[in-house]
Amino acid sequence: MPTFTIRGAETWDAQFMLRPGEGEDAIHANPIYAYAVTLLQTDSLHTGVGLAFTIGTGNSLVCDAIRLLAPSLIGREIEMLMADFGRTFRALADHPQLRWLGPHKGVVHLALASIVNACFDLWAKARGVPLWKLLLDLTPEQIVALLDLSYLEDVLTVEDALAILTNAQPSRAEREGVLQTGYPGYDTSVGWFNYSDEQIRDNAKRALDAGFRAMKLKVGSEDSGRDVRRVGIIREVVGDGVTLMVDCNQQWTLPKAQSVCRELMPMSLYWVEEPTHPDDVLAHQTLARVIAPVKIAAGEHIPNRVIFKNFMQAGAAHFIQVDCVRVGGISEFITISLLAKKFGLPVVPHVGDMGQLHQHLVLFNHIALDHERIFLEHIPHLSQYFLHPAQVEQGFYRTPQEPGSSADLRS
Repeated sequence: MPTFTIRGAETWDAQFMLRPGEGEDAIHANPIYAYAVTLLQTDSLHTGVGLAFTIGTGNSLVCDAIRLLAPSLIGREIEMLMADFGRTFRALADHPQLRWLGPHKGVVHLALASIVNACFDLWAKARGVPLWKLLLDLTPEQIVALLDLSYLEDVLTVEDALAILTNAQPSRAEREGVLQTGYPGYDTSVGWFNYSDEQIRDNAKRALDAGFRAMKLKVGSEDSGRDVRRVGIIREVVGDGVTLMVDCNQQWTLPKAQSVCRELMPMSLYWVEEPTHPDDVLAHQTLARVIAPVKIAAGEHIPNRVIFKNFMQAGAAHFIQVDCVRVGGISEFITISLLAKKFGLPVVPHVGDMGQLHQHLVLFNHIALDHERIFLEHIPHLSQYFLHPAQVEQGFYRTPQEPGSSADLRS
């Protein structure tokens, strides 16, 4: 196997304008979808590409943090680096000065995500395989060596992680059919917050025609009657056989969330997403009790494994929406997926990267960890900018075949 040594690290502030209304929710107006890109250069033609996702202003700050963190990787050979990557991850996350700016959250953790994702992309390219296959070919011991399980020892030990991976191995073949059938997706773009009622009606019809059997609507209006009406419109269009979720994007206070969720309960919602402030674990716990059997999805703005642990311990979230461009990259994503498996909770990632990276990770989660195959969010607005965009046909993500993590952007 040829060696690939990291000879340089660069970063790129990539920003993309959206069409009017796209990407808007109850909190975030006029977004510019943006990536803080890490480029790891080698002494070959291969470049490791990593992404962290923001919505425009401030993306350059993440790039500045990448410039501070990435140089420690220069001179490292990729196979040797990844053989004990958990140690490197912890060293980067616990930089003795930059850690103060987090810890493990905000600009520095987004930078870490981009750097970590670039390492995994380079590793897969060095082996000439797509990321999902690289991960599935690793032994349980090799997977655990990628991870930093510190601060989780009270609920997830190294032995626990190894047991989850080992116990799932005998039945892996039963789940490998997903590689041929593809992984089901759900459509978020039917109902951005400022779309008109007519737009969401038409979009729901188009999503049905495109093969989607699950979709999501943005809520969080000042007038809750607007939210209830719009959910009713989509339910009328798609019928009771389609899975429907709503996403508040943190807009509600706890009392408001309790009130509106009660109004929405007759709509047979699969989940209510980010119903209040993402740091308020106890508010989510309270709401989960009040609105049962309606379930809560959370994770888009949960920044690290420790806070995810707290949500799981408190019974404050039923669907774990960990995002590998929000937490510390693929390594921490796998850690949180193992944690969720220990708690018996499904992982349904938030897709800030348009599904490019997560299409690999949900395959790993399903096959290697025996996580339930539910669906993966689909947002197509940046697909034209990727060299190998995610292929979604009849509502299913097709299994990527190109080496790497599908993160390469067109030049």
